[in-house]
Amino acid sequence: MSSQLAVRILKVSGAVDYTRAWAVQKRIAQGLADTVTEGQRPVHSLILLEHLPVYTVGLRSEVYNKEEELRLCQTGAQFVRSNRGGLITFHGPGQLTVYPILHLADMNRSLKWYVCALERAVIRTCQSFGVSAFTSADTGVWISETAKICAIGIQGRKVTTHGLALNCNTDLTWFDNIVPCGLSGKTVTSLTQELGREVCVAEAQAPFLHAFQEVFECSYLEEKLYSAKDFQLMSDDRAD
Repeated sequence: MSSQLAVRILKVSGAVDYTRAWAVQKRIAQGLADTVTEGQRPVHSLILLEHLPVYTVGLRSEVYNKEEELRLCQTGAQFVRSNRGGLITFHGPGQLTVYPILHLADMNRSLKWYVCALERAVIRTCQSFGVSAFTSADTGVWISETAKICAIGIQGRKVTTHGLALNCNTDLTWFDNIVPCGLSGKTVTSLTQELGREVCVAEAQAPFLHAFQEVFECSYLEEKLYSAKDFQLMSDDRAD
């Protein structure tokens, strides 16, 4: 891949509503697609944020009926059916959630390559903290055969949306209400749990950005900072 891949960073402080963030992703993705269609040089985007507590399911959402949806909503979290790959997971405070909006077709890269690249970036991020991590037959990043530290769920063969969630100092008890990613017998962990000290999302952002830049061989053009409120305003006129 050319080192000329241009990426802008959008960092959000405060917890963001999942559906509003999803709408922002779609607006940015459409703009990126239009730019390439018009023959202009694309600028890809990388969104870093935390969510308000939410359980999300992917394309196989029929597994979760209304009764199950109601049960999970009674925990105090939202429940959202999305168009990403994968089964159920949790997003919330203390989790570095990253949404790369990339035009894979313009990059001449496959979806398989992209998922593997995201996994490599997360592994390097974990290694920067002294945490050994690896991939397995199950998508995501693991620190043992049974403990996952990062979930990955994406959408888009041409322009990507959705992304990854790295547990930093997440309250892991939220995962007790589900079978994360539909993998029975598996657990979740976090950087905080593995290191025995508090690792907040802000501390993990710089190592992740460095790892992403290395793996994707990209250059960062600009970094914009948003409050959760201002970021959510970008979702106005959002589509279903």
